[in-house]
Amino acid sequence: MSGSVLRVLVDDVRVFRDGREALLARTSAEALSLLRALDGRFVDELWLDHDLVGDDTVQPVVDHLVARAAAGEPLPVGRIYVHSANVRAGHRVNAELLAAGYPSRRSFVAGMWRHQWTA
Repeated sequence: MSGSVLRVLVDDVRVFRDGREALLARTSAEALSLLRALDGRFVDELWLDHDLVGDDTVQPVVDHLVARAAAGEPLPVGRIYVHSANVRAGHRVNAELLAAGYPSRRSFVAGMWRHQWTA
């Protein structure tokens, strides 16, 4: 990824409409692997969708982030954006991250996405 912003997008079907670069994880397992590989690097933006492929959700990623914070080693992140269309789950995820001390907020900007399905 070129440029100075390290952006991670965890979403099963969306990409940024404006083409901004992001490291992409489509499942919670991919997201956990990616975050572990980046360990120690500052992540400028972490974008989290709740409902992923099939029965998968972002909850394992949230649990990982909360556990890191509880251990005194939170992920170094500038901002976490919870952009899930699942309103209840999105609010819950955001509340969990805020309670753990992360700079998290809900993002409701629906027009910033385009869908990109993979076979």
